[in-house]
Amino acid sequence: MNSCSLNHLFICTVLIFLLCLNPTTAARCHPDDEAGLLAFKSGITKDPSGILKTWKKGTDCCSWDGVSCPNGNRVVVLTINIESNDAEIFLSGTISPSLAKLQHLEGLVFINLKNITGPFPSFLFRLPHLKYVYLENTRLSGPLPANIGALNRLDTLTVKGNRFSGSIPSSISNLTRINYLNLGGNLLTGTIPLGIANLKVMSNLNLDGNRLSGTIPDIFKSMTKLRILTLSRNRFSGKLPPSIASLAPVLAFLELGQNNLSGSIPNYLSRFMKLDTLDLSKNRFSGAVPKSLAKLTKIANINLSHNLLTDPFPVLNVKNYILTLDLSYNKFHMETIPEWVTSATILTSLKLAKCGIKMNLDDWKTRQTDLYVSIDLSDNEISGSPVRFLKEEGYLREFQMSGNKLRFDLRKLSFSNTLETLDLSRNLVFGKVPARVARLKTLNLSQNHLCGKLPATKFPESVFAGNDCLCGSPLGHCKG
Repeated sequence: MNSCSLNHLFICTVLIFLLCLNPTTAARCHPDDEAGLLAFKSGITKDPSGILKTWKKGTDCCSWDGVSCPNGNRVVVLTINIESNDAEIFLSGTISPSLAKLQHLEGLVFINLKNITGPFPSFLFRLPHLKYVYLENTRLSGPLPANIGALNRLDTLTVKGNRFSGSIPSSISNLTRINYLNLGGNLLTGTIPLGIANLKVMSNLNLDGNRLSGTIPDIFKSMTKLRILTLSRNRFSGKLPPSIASLAPVLAFLELGQNNLSGSIPNYLSRFMKLDTLDLSKNRFSGAVPKSLAKLTKIANINLSHNLLTDPFPVLNVKNYILTLDLSYNKFHMETIPEWVTSATILTSLKLAKCGIKMNLDDWKTRQTDLYVSIDLSDNEISGSPVRFLKEEGYLREFQMSGNKLRFDLRKLSFSNTLETLDLSRNLVFGKVPARVARLKTLNLSQNHLCGKLPATKFPESVFAGNDCLCGSPLGHCKG
């Protein structure tokens, strides 16, 4: 289970708890709550799918969609969660400050409204019972309020997927009851405030996808309950701070990919016995991967790709646990796919691009489980034919083998209906292009030795460029 799945489960748990405090009584909702909710509705300029169609003056607002009054006639939870990706399901407008009238509100959940503009809602500071705030994937912008620490009753604050800018306010150190803090997917700059060390009961910290910089501060010794640390897709540099080692007893997700971190991978990671996901990809980590990582026998997801790591890579004992593995684009010379990888029973995604593999693909014995969904072995020196492999893998969606020495007749290639992406570019493939490739979503057969008339497909010229004698649309007309 990835951290996104855990976050979704956490949201559901919170909402169920809030909605089930007590049975709803027959009393009509309080007039202040009705007025606040109708003011919010009046600030919505577009609601094409009728999300707020039940919000009608003169009716019991406790019965309106998304409104919950579990303790009687006061609104305790307000939830608008658009789960669909349909472009026609959204809300446009602003968040009315009149929601401050909901004086018994404990949970505000606005998720995927998509087109709500304006600053961070200041009325939140006037709600004395507020514990849970979800303002995710809208278009709110501007700075986070300097006094954000005044929301010190909060258990959860997530504003991911907005356009908040500026620095993280130092007063955030006052959110000492916070369990889940998510500021990811914004435009925040500057460094991580040292005061975050005060958030001692926090279990989930997500600052992913901002423009934060500097070194990761040495603040984690006091965070004895932190299970998820996500700082990916920022501009952090330098070495990992020593205090991360103190998270070993509980940390399950360590996600630091797409930064500019350097140094060696620390030995202390071998003590993280509950680690499910380790993502250090797209940094500048160097040296050998510690042999002691073999102690992580229950880790499910490892991504060390796009670093400067060198041989030897340790033999891991993760046969029944590893789900995804990406070691691509380092300085490894593996020669072959390691036995501990080929024997893994539930591995679904394997990416070993440019890992110095020189094996014959015909020697790769697939497992009986055949659970591969994604394979990327590009930029190696792999020879042979993928015909047998693709025929046996019934769930494969992505197969990338560009830049190898595969030599086979493409006409013999068959694959399951699940396959969406096929990249065989820069190999020694010959023969004609079969019509079955037309059903793929993504295809690259360029720089091979293919010949003959192309079947009708939707693909551009670049997909077939650099072959010996292909012709037909989108290439030139066939002669004769």
